[in-house]
Amino acid sequence: MKPTSPVCRRVGHSLNVLVAALAIATHPLAGQTPPAGGAATPDSPPSFSVVEATIPQMRAALEQGRVTSRELVSQSLQRIATYEETLNAVLAVNPRALAEADARDRERREGRVRGPLHGIPIALKDNIQTTDLPTTGGTLAFEGFVPPYEATLTRNLREAGAIIIAKTVMTELANWIAGSPTPMPTNYSALGGYGRNPYDPRRDPREATADGRPALATGGSSSGIGTAASFWAANVGTETSGSILSPANQCMLVGIKPTVGRISRHGIIPLTADQDTAGPMARTVTDAAILLGVLEGAAPDPADAATRTCAPPPGRDYTKFLNPNGLKGARIGIPRAYFYSEASVPGRERASGGLNKETADLMDEAIAVLKAQGAVVVDPADIPSVLEADPSKNFLSWSLCSGADNAKGKDAACSVVFKYGMKRDFNAWLATLGEAAPVKSLTGLRLWNLEHTRAGSLRYGQSNLDVSDEMDLVADRRRYEADRAKDLALAGTNGIEAVMKAHKLDALLFPGGSGASIAARPGLPTVIVPLGSVPNAPQSSPFPSGFDARPAPYGASFTGLGCSEPRLIEIAYAFEQATKKRVPPRLEK
Repeated sequence: MKPTSPVCRRVGHSLNVLVAALAIATHPLAGQTPPAGGAATPDSPPSFSVVEATIPQMRAALEQGRVTSRELVSQSLQRIATYEETLNAVLAVNPRALAEADARDRERREGRVRGPLHGIPIALKDNIQTTDLPTTGGTLAFEGFVPPYEATLTRNLREAGAIIIAKTVMTELANWIAGSPTPMPTNYSALGGYGRNPYDPRRDPREATADGRPALATGGSSSGIGTAASFWAANVGTETSGSILSPANQCMLVGIKPTVGRISRHGIIPLTADQDTAGPMARTVTDAAILLGVLEGAAPDPADAATRTCAPPPGRDYTKFLNPNGLKGARIGIPRAYFYSEASVPGRERASGGLNKETADLMDEAIAVLKAQGAVVVDPADIPSVLEADPSKNFLSWSLCSGADNAKGKDAACSVVFKYGMKRDFNAWLATLGEAAPVKSLTGLRLWNLEHTRAGSLRYGQSNLDVSDEMDLVADRRRYEADRAKDLALAGTNGIEAVMKAHKLDALLFPGGSGASIAARPGLPTVIVPLGSVPNAPQSSPFPSGFDARPAPYGASFTGLGCSEPRLIEIAYAFEQATKKRVPPRLEK
């Protein structure tokens, strides 16, 4: 038999998702409500709509009998069936979603409410394990793979009553497949193709990038597409360096990238345990705070030692930090050098960084809001390692090794933490799957990909996997440890931590997701909030004449010291309430 072509595979995948969603949503019982529910019948319009509905609004409607969980799930499935062909947001739909909704409705009628997400649909990034849906990481080698155990956070969601309605598209293996010379674009996977941004899902018309990617990038390896389009109430993403903050920024969402260790990583396909974390993506700070409390365990997870890092608030309740006056007296620093204005980089002729006028104006508006709400703005609050004249101590001179350009022998001036950590942690994760593992090692995955190129396994190559697999976990350990220590020094001790302690700051304000990389290396938390829109006008390769690119969403990020999520949520909520800049996408079939 000839391998299925990549185009046919992606078309077939999209049709399968649409058919599954439509079949479940249009089931004869899909719109029915128990007589006592007081909600819509199949012949009348719904009394409650999931579109832009918050989790508290859903909970209130469920408690008041204005809607059932079955109706929430049915409406969500109908939206997937209606818009999935345009957006390609889903890798798998839960075929038991309505049955699970019925069970949650029965429990509610019996007076048993599991937790704050009882009967509410939530989606998971497809590197988070479930035992009733495939977990693929977007890679063909794992197509249809159902793991032998579920992630700790999956169990926490179920215990809180959530209905896991779907698995989202993602950049394949958290974007650690292909680096240079042909880097993989965001939200592309061999299994699912391209996810498309609901704020402009049209294909990129430029000749050099006319490979199916959207004109407006979706950002990061997590997907915020379905949450932005009200396919579900919220979703869980994962981040190693920007993959919650970037898609939240691009899809006008709130994202919480937690301190590494606050949420268990057990049962999540890893990139590197040094920086990996899961976190919530939602349409409001309130929803993200609720989801964060559910994802976090009540006690440390024996399967993830890092979960001893931060203590959860009482009852894992982050909603008590939703203070509209949370900016009064808050000390917020503005890291001008590089993140707002160009900065010199030792050894380079040209300065780097800075914002264009439209984005700078938007950030000026954000700073004005902070001041108006009573915050103490420290400007500038530059990061010491960004200003350092010695290139060996300058953060901007110290990148992450990736792709063929940073293979062994070419990696002296970059950190090997990702390429070393991927081999170490991916192989360790595969071992936990036992005989069920589709491949037995990173080497095995690379060989499988090479054997299935005609099926579309390596559209952009696998240079990141290659440079990871060439690492010797014994012989290269000393180099890895030295690079990890340098990462922590430049990004943390002499970076964010230094400036925050020097100025006694509660948070740093970064434009969009620009602070993701420096915060991720020491595992520090960030909350991003929608701020507005900026022109989608790439400078190096402009759109052709006649293509009217739609504006790109843009957010404001608040980064703090380790375990400071309660304070960051308080600041972000107050900022959100003072601005209320989120605008839902205008969807077309």
